Amino acid sequence: RTLSVQNRRNDEVKNRILHPAVMLAAGLLLGVGSRLLDIYTQNLGNIFSQMAVWILMGTLIAVYSPTPRRAMANILPFCLGMLATYYAAAALTDGVYSRTVIAGWTAFAFCSPVFAYLTWKSRERGVLPKLIGAGVVGVSVLSSLLLFGGLRFHDFVIDAALVYVLFFSKPKR
Repeated sequence: RTLSVQNRRNDEVKNRILHPAVMLAAGLLLGVGSRLLDIYTQNLGNIFSQMAVWILMGTLIAVYSPTPRRAMANILPFCLGMLATYYAAAALTDGVYSRTVIAGWTAFAFCSPVFAYLTWKSRERGVLPKLIGAGVVGVSVLSSLLLFGGLRFHDFVIDAALVYVLFFSKPKR
């Protein structure tokens, strides 16, 4: 009985954290934080400017959301908040960025609810969910190769975390 009470409390805490308003706040903070990392650190700035780390964060949000609808509702404000504050901070700090990059990230953000839905479904049984999980990892690897000049050590760590989350962890549903 004590274990079930503790599980219920854990679920309540998880549901409070994985809530669209909290995800918006997290995105807003991470956007500013990412920009500050760009300014004040080289390695962390490079890591948080690449897609793989954001794919991992989006995967965690989607997979641990209680339902596919909630995964979709959580990821959009997270992505939009992150982009809004990142580019606002970049404008305030005379950052260099192009409209093409902004348009690409914005398109990614508006597609993120579909990605979250599919990622949530990747935890189900069957061949199609496993293909979706492999696709998430594949996009992470390909984004590093094609858009950011190749795989670095942190990409292997991020992709290993993705493989673990998508294929070996068991989020409670």
